[in-house]
Amino acid sequence: MKLGVAIEDTWDFFHEIYAEFQAHHDVTLFQRRTTSLPIWNARLNNALFRRDLQQFLQNQDAVFFEWSSGLLAAATQLPKSCAIVTRMHRFEMYQWADQINWANVDKLIVVSQAKRDEFVARYPHHASIVEVITEGVNLGKFQFRPKPFRGNLGILCHLRPRKRVYEAILAFAELCRQRDDLHLYVGGGGAEGFHEYPIALHQLVEKMGLQAKVTFDGKVTDNAAWYDKIDVFIANAYSEGWQVSLIEAMASGCYCVSHQWAGADELLPPETLYFTDREFQEILLAYGELPEVERQQRIACLRQLAETHCDIRQIQVQIRQVVERVASPGT
Repeated sequence: MKLGVAIEDTWDFFHEIYAEFQAHHDVTLFQRRTTSLPIWNARLNNALFRRDLQQFLQNQDAVFFEWSSGLLAAATQLPKSCAIVTRMHRFEMYQWADQINWANVDKLIVVSQAKRDEFVARYPHHASIVEVITEGVNLGKFQFRPKPFRGNLGILCHLRPRKRVYEAILAFAELCRQRDDLHLYVGGGGAEGFHEYPIALHQLVEKMGLQAKVTFDGKVTDNAAWYDKIDVFIANAYSEGWQVSLIEAMASGCYCVSHQWAGADELLPPETLYFTDREFQEILLAYGELPEVERQQRIACLRQLAETHCDIRQIQVQIRQVVERVASPGT
């Protein structure tokens, strides 16, 4: 099969899937061309882009769009000439979905049932195109290394308001008044468009006198090594697709707790989920008081959930098979 791939957002969640496509099909990657002519530059680039994209679509049996964003929006406004499959993670639902002609999309892969329900509520006439396939991680890279509870809590994310790190620090400060042997590690760099947010986090820690209790690790380049020092991973965002760092932490032997963003209950057991700061604090205090053998059982359960639902070796095959079914519906 001649399979086109279109991606201009991050490749962070796509390398294994792309390799799976290449192992089974003749894969072509869309490349946007631009010209630097000084006159009518934007208009020429737009015309060149539309022509190249249309030709690209015409030359494929199917095209897979990783991210349902700008490239997909442009492609679905062109005459349909091949099968189109796309994957939606999260932000596309709010920034791009209304700009896409969903009638020209054969299959939409979303990462959770919650995201499917959200899409169907907004576009009920296109419910039949939606299929749920979760995010996956390389479980060989994130080895299961359980350790005794040492009081090390951790957050790993791009530092932006949606992740609610500011609120987590406030809740952590209250927690420290009840248990003094805790430490919070915050991993991740600032996100584009939110440069003031990391500054506010540092200022908060200083104003509250938490410098000895909160460590900012900055951008983490070796996630697996970072998880080794974390006993409890905190996912405090108000909106996620399926948070990949959370899955990595589950696989690595961290106990994980999460705010109940839509879809969190599809990944984590009920006893790890919270809405309020008080519930968050109660969960962590109760976990810290458990016998070590029970803590190890809970950690092992989370690893099993990651293996069952989030193994990239299974996910990449499932996505390839979806594309194949759409491209050859009679087979």
